[in-house]
Amino acid sequence: MASHSTLFISPQNLSSNFSSLFYYSPRSLTFRTKRSSSLSLTTTKPRRLSLSVSASHSLQALIFDCDGVILESEHLHREAYNDAFAHFNVRCPPSSQPLNWDLQFYDVLQNLIGGGKPKMRWYFKEHGWPASTIFETPPESDEERAKLIDTLQDWKTERYKEIIKSGTVEPRPGVLRLMDEAKAAGKMLAVCSAATKSSVVLCLENLIGMERFKGLDCFLAGDDVKEKKPDPLIYLTAAKRLGVSEKNCLVVEDSVIGLQAATKAGMSCVITYTSSTADQDFKDSIAIYPDLSNVRLSDLELLLQNKVAAS
Repeated sequence: MASHSTLFISPQNLSSNFSSLFYYSPRSLTFRTKRSSSLSLTTTKPRRLSLSVSASHSLQALIFDCDGVILESEHLHREAYNDAFAHFNVRCPPSSQPLNWDLQFYDVLQNLIGGGKPKMRWYFKEHGWPASTIFETPPESDEERAKLIDTLQDWKTERYKEIIKSGTVEPRPGVLRLMDEAKAAGKMLAVCSAATKSSVVLCLENLIGMERFKGLDCFLAGDDVKEKKPDPLIYLTAAKRLGVSEKNCLVVEDSVIGLQAATKAGMSCVITYTSSTADQDFKDSIAIYPDLSNVRLSDLELLLQNKVAAS
């Protein structure tokens, strides 16, 4: 006698005339109806019944940028750069005064070039290499130019640390709660920043706390990858270290540079903009927020599910 196997099918896959229970034998398939009758389908040859369920992508890893997302920091970086330029009396021709990046210019620059050293290198190429107390005359060799930028960046980083340590800086609204929600739900948590590693570590230790920082499943800074955002390398590296597909990651960014890095990596991205990035084109993001104060993990999970379904 042929044995029967009992399978349960999601009710929405069946007509309202049938319950969700049916029996299968090698020669027949029998549905039990809500009434006393049943419907049988008989095969002429024994066949294997296979049920395939296409697994949809779900949120497995939540990845945060640091500057602009965890803290609104660009004005702090600008302050530290200008302090460095003044300290080393950095003068770009024809000016005799120390270089000073004003707020309007820095808003444009920080949204054009990611990472501190690339910012300075781009600026000096465009406006002329400067004289300074590091080099009395503008450096001409690649080695001297690299030394100039390294020296300025190192001093700027230490100054930035002093500002963070002052205790006057707080995380942006909703960030800590969302991190805690993700951890409590068993999601992986990562931070990927283009900034210098030592400054990012300091920010995270002071702003999210040591327990959350040590609980991160992945942490990458600009020192850890060869290419800066908008190159996707930092996010591709994070996915590899986390051991998850890029499609199961959701990135939180604040700028179009970060958005481009995430989307080029094949990841969905939500934007929490700042005053300096509010006017950027975020059409490739799946959501745009002024901050994360009213954003819940369930909101992000639904956004990712809808994104996958639409694609």
